[in-house]
Amino acid sequence: MAWKNQQQFIDALDKAGELLRITTYVDPKLEIAEITDRISKSGNGGKAILFENTGYDFPVLMNAYGSEKRMCMALGVNHLDDVAHEIENLFKLLAAPKEGILDKLKMLPKLGQFASWMPKVKKGRGECQEVVMTAPDITKIPVITCWPKDGGPFVTLPIIHTKDPNTNSRNVGMYRMQVFGPTLTGMHWHKHKVSAKHFAEYKKLNKRMPVAVALGGDPVYAYSATAPLPENVDEYMLAGFLRKRKVELVKCISQPDVEVPADADFIIEGYVDPGDELIWEGPFGDHTGYYSLPDFYPRFHITAITHKKNAVYPATIVGIPPQEDAWLGKATERIFLAPIKMTMVPEIMDMDMPVEGVFHNLVIAQIKKDYAGQGQKVMNAMWGAGQMMFNKILVMADEGVKIQDYEALAKYVFKNLNPATDIAFANGPMDVLDHSCSKLGFGGKMCIDGTRKYAEEEDDSYEPGVVSREPGVIEKALQHFTEIKVVNTSLLKKEIPCIIISVEKNRPGHIGELHKQVGGLQELQGIKMILYVEHTVDANDLPTALWRFCNNLDPKRDFHLFTKPVNQSTNQPVNYFACMGLDGTRKTKELDNFHRDWPNIIVANEATIQAVDAKWESLGIGAFLPSPSLKFKDQIYGEEAVVS
Repeated sequence: MAWKNQQQFIDALDKAGELLRITTYVDPKLEIAEITDRISKSGNGGKAILFENTGYDFPVLMNAYGSEKRMCMALGVNHLDDVAHEIENLFKLLAAPKEGILDKLKMLPKLGQFASWMPKVKKGRGECQEVVMTAPDITKIPVITCWPKDGGPFVTLPIIHTKDPNTNSRNVGMYRMQVFGPTLTGMHWHKHKVSAKHFAEYKKLNKRMPVAVALGGDPVYAYSATAPLPENVDEYMLAGFLRKRKVELVKCISQPDVEVPADADFIIEGYVDPGDELIWEGPFGDHTGYYSLPDFYPRFHITAITHKKNAVYPATIVGIPPQEDAWLGKATERIFLAPIKMTMVPEIMDMDMPVEGVFHNLVIAQIKKDYAGQGQKVMNAMWGAGQMMFNKILVMADEGVKIQDYEALAKYVFKNLNPATDIAFANGPMDVLDHSCSKLGFGGKMCIDGTRKYAEEEDDSYEPGVVSREPGVIEKALQHFTEIKVVNTSLLKKEIPCIIISVEKNRPGHIGELHKQVGGLQELQGIKMILYVEHTVDANDLPTALWRFCNNLDPKRDFHLFTKPVNQSTNQPVNYFACMGLDGTRKTKELDNFHRDWPNIIVANEATIQAVDAKWESLGIGAFLPSPSLKFKDQIYGEEAVVS
């Protein structure tokens, strides 16, 4: 269904019991984010929050997409898979042979539907232009500051409109905007993004690039701006398909070459000048749970700000998972499964992106396997598919297991895994927010092929070994390693031959040397994989340890494969045992020859935590919730690790 505007969506959330209204004053600087972090982590995504007293003329809407129910409400469906099924049916209809006149006539209604999804530019002004600021000033909008080490306030849900100067094709994307002054922000588009390509074309022409930013309106607009669409597909066609009604656009007032949704709450118009010097933007507490480091980005000059009467400013926070953005990612996972299956990887059955993997770090793919090497074929196809090129760890399974059952999945994958032959490494493009890469935007990838193996894929000389079931044996064997602080053997009880070790590094090459020593212990025969994390991380806290591990690993640089001959004293051919060690610790120049800054994880500061604690009872939103940051306050490093 189509939402008339953001206010109608807010009313629906309220009616469904999915909205908290806070009338007590809450400061957009840090306090809104802290309260939202507590609510969003309170179970099942908490509720959406409308901060009605911000010290500005406008309320702030937070966590609107922060649960499966609210994400479905935003997209107007009962289940996220409903969209994928509809797309799959459309693909099948369009691809089916059309032999007779009746078959062709059956297509006409669908062709009419395609036309009804295309955006339309209407004459005159829209609801988004009911009020025009006499002098544009973005500081009059309650742009939130999320985290204490952020470079300043950031617009976090901007729907950014640009056009190719040669083809006039539109792109709608979402790139954060740091506020530097009343008419100046940064424009944080990465080099891989379409808007950055548009800007490169304007540079060639030495022309100012018109840009418009929409905030609010139908919630499907923000989702469509994040969707990984091909460059030649208009995001507003996807929005029209999702809402079953075309998006109505109006021309901007000061940048008439750009059109924006008529029902948006705010429109910020302006330009990016290729002749400008870039601006130093950041840091920013990002969706990885770490601060993304500052860098140079284009300046966005604001020429006009318009808004509807009674506008509501929508925002989001990102940080240590789970956060609201996990559900935007889950929607993409479900919606784009069908196009991937129908156009690029026909054998794919399902896909899952665990929260701990923060989208690109960890992806699980399930395939229908029919021949040897098919896992590698799918690996290459997926790493070549749009934004999937940023994936770091790809886990492959087949139809023998349900991939959303993580325990059953891990048991199945490890049963089928030879660490020496079934883990593939490669280099390729990475998300520029990935701090583990030795080079910005370029690093290692890993595919763990946990599919059942055909004879051609097996190595007859590999002996998996048997894991000791005697309690405490492994812990006792490792206790003389003083650098090992915590050992998590809980997965072994579930027949998953993997352990997690918290280790305090103190010398170059430490993890490689340690893994060689540990892997050679008789008590660890049968362990197929060891994940190493920083000593400040509790290895027994599995979700946190996996999140930290996935963020800090560059697979091709940080793997250590240990192999050991077995049965040498017999007349049989020499077989081998293998154990893969993966170094998910923090990297430094001194110990790892790592020459980039290493960011800190994101936590609220003590002053903000205390301020929110003090006013909690007055908020009227239920029982007291402690700050999620308290769990991590002892895991941050010195100030020098956060900012260059």
